[in-house]
Amino acid sequence: YCSVVNMLIEIFLSGMSFEQSLSSRLVAIPVNIIIAWPYGFYRDAILRYSRRLSPRSGVRTLADVFAYVSFQSPVYVAILLTVGAGWHQIIAAVSSNAVLSMMMGALYGYFLDYCRRLFRVSYQQAKA
Repeated sequence: YCSVVNMLIEIFLSGMSFEQSLSSRLVAIPVNIIIAWPYGFYRDAILRYSRRLSPRSGVRTLADVFAYVSFQSPVYVAILLTVGAGWHQIIAAVSSNAVLSMMMGALYGYFLDYCRRLFRVSYQQAKA
């Protein structure tokens, strides 16, 4: 889902060529595998902090979105730099992705929670 959305953003909104966008999507595969674990720890820390602020689900959703955008945006900039995107392309792609991530970030967080339940990884095990 994210790969398709990002490819559409890169080609149609930021003006990257198909080859540049395809390269960024291919580079993103191993990068996302490598950063998945650190992102999980980062997200958990943000969610723990948000629970201290308020137990409301709206605060949790905002924290999830913040975690996703604040962690993934710098990674996305690095990927786009690697494939030779220009700064105007990077700004267009990352800002568009950040806006869409406001919707996708919380959904991705729920997906992570689902995967933890599916593989019976408790929150305590995830912290370890």
